[in-house]
Amino acid sequence: MTTSETAAPETAATGGSTGDLVVSAYPVTLDAPGRGVDLQVKVSAPATGRNLPVVVLSHGFGSSLHGYGPLADFWAAHGFAVIQPTHLDSRTLGLAQDDPRRPRFWRHRVDDMKRVLDHLDVLEAAVPGLAGRLDRDRIAAAGHSFGGQTAGILLGLRVGDPDGGPEGSGPEGTKAEDLSDPRIKAGVLFATAGRGGADLTPYAAENFPWLRNPSFAEMSTQALVVAGDHDELPLSVRGPDWTTDPYFLSPGTKTLLTLFGAEHSLGGIGGYAISETTDEHPERVALIQRLTWAYLRDALGIEGSSWAAARADLATSSNPLGRIESR
Repeated sequence: MTTSETAAPETAATGGSTGDLVVSAYPVTLDAPGRGVDLQVKVSAPATGRNLPVVVLSHGFGSSLHGYGPLADFWAAHGFAVIQPTHLDSRTLGLAQDDPRRPRFWRHRVDDMKRVLDHLDVLEAAVPGLAGRLDRDRIAAAGHSFGGQTAGILLGLRVGDPDGGPEGSGPEGTKAEDLSDPRIKAGVLFATAGRGGADLTPYAAENFPWLRNPSFAEMSTQALVVAGDHDELPLSVRGPDWTTDPYFLSPGTKTLLTLFGAEHSLGGIGGYAISETTDEHPERVALIQRLTWAYLRDALGIEGSSWAAARADLATSSNPLGRIESR
């Protein structure tokens, strides 16, 4: 297991503040019976401070605990404990195309997130000096792309096609399960999937059964939905507005951040130097860092002035990178 200490780079997103020293430990291994391989997790947290709110961050398809440094490092340097599991679809695990676990990737991901929440004591103990410093009453779920759907399920989103066929066609004829978790108080969903059915491309309908019949009707936990207005995914026939469905189709308190000119990587949130970033834009990433950090502090009941100030700055900018709407 590797333990490291880093300082957050100076960024305009915090008004020049470098943030706190960050301590990270990885891979922390959690037993996962029935999964086929134990769950590996990265934990990052500020070296000092108590009552740290927690963000469980779910990576996109194929990534791993090593991804999303621009988000994880920033949040950790500014007061959050960030926990990143490596899901079974990660390229680092190299599952065969005919692996029987593939149709249930979506469910294994949810189980991974819940396993993290069930073993916070183990994860605390893995990071030097972290034990007893996590605030178990302030936990958020976040995720990008497939990870956004994973986080959304913890907020109440239901996957209506759990067994690869029509809704309710599983071995026991059951409807989609409620897999929400009351320990999760808020969510941030980055560039994630919308409605299924006729909104899907034939490729998506054939290869990703978890996209066919999602229901947002019960996704009532408060959330920030982040969407790029140039996010042309090969999964939907509708274009970029498909990723705004989690905002428009779900109940409860929701906020939508639409980023102008952003594609699926939203400017580069997946890493500091990765080939998947087709729209590299450091200023956009800095905006996302600041807004999501401020949103989480407000949604988790820490303080609301940072969120109010960040929204006001965006609204009054002479050259805004995006817009925010809420309901």
